[in-house]
Amino acid sequence: MYIKPKKSLGQNFLTDKNIQNKIIRACALTNEDTVLEIGSGRGDLTQLLAQNAKQVLALEIDQRLYPLLEQGMMLYDNCRIIKGDILKFDIAGFLQENKIKQKIKVIGNIPYYISSPIIEHLIGYRGSISAVFITVQKEFAIRAAAAPGTKDYGSFSCFVQYYCACKIIFEIKKNSFRPAPNVDSCFLSLTFREKPAVSVREEESFFKLIRTAFNQRRKTLRNSLEELASPEQLEGFFSLAGIDKNIRPEQLSLEQFAVLHRCLRPALP
Repeated sequence: MYIKPKKSLGQNFLTDKNIQNKIIRACALTNEDTVLEIGSGRGDLTQLLAQNAKQVLALEIDQRLYPLLEQGMMLYDNCRIIKGDILKFDIAGFLQENKIKQKIKVIGNIPYYISSPIIEHLIGYRGSISAVFITVQKEFAIRAAAAPGTKDYGSFSCFVQYYCACKIIFEIKKNSFRPAPNVDSCFLSLTFREKPAVSVREEESFFKLIRTAFNQRRKTLRNSLEELASPEQLEGFFSLAGIDKNIRPEQLSLEQFAVLHRCLRPALP
């Protein structure tokens, strides 16, 4: 049965069998793993997950796909189809209700247009998740994993890497999907840290500071933060950190942003 992908849902079905098997190998699943799959679609990857994991929670928002998914998963008693939207799905509540005590792995080919909200949502449930393996737009993956001093490093890189060890595992060509998207993709892993990468007292003001610094990334750090801090406070940071006062925001590591936050925290709104 053919079901046309919905553009409004950002559906691009991964049809390349070689890539599907490559994903399974990269996830290194065991018979102890519980997997939450985001966007099960036609169930091609879902079947492979069920063959390799203890339990699969197949989450799908598109009602048209339910009959096809249910039919394809009839032979797998370790797969449960969940009808819903990942952005509205209470992961911790579901696991508690179903007495699933161990942390889960999250795997999925997620819609490009809501990649950031999905990652933010999953970070909010990091206490219930050990690792995330997702297919995302190549440019997005590069931004998430970017290192300080590169053109792709920014506030989103800092946000993700604060909570996760982030790694691009491999690239996926656009012709691996139907319909083929306009750009290539990457398979990205996010492994949640036991504790954040750096220690800060107030996460909200820490991320606000980073966003402000990157708002006008062509400016030096000193100029981009002139509305948040006095020249004296910034001079104190440069002296303490031992760095050039003409440094640009993209040259600061998370550790240096944490030092900057400690220096400026009393002045931050």
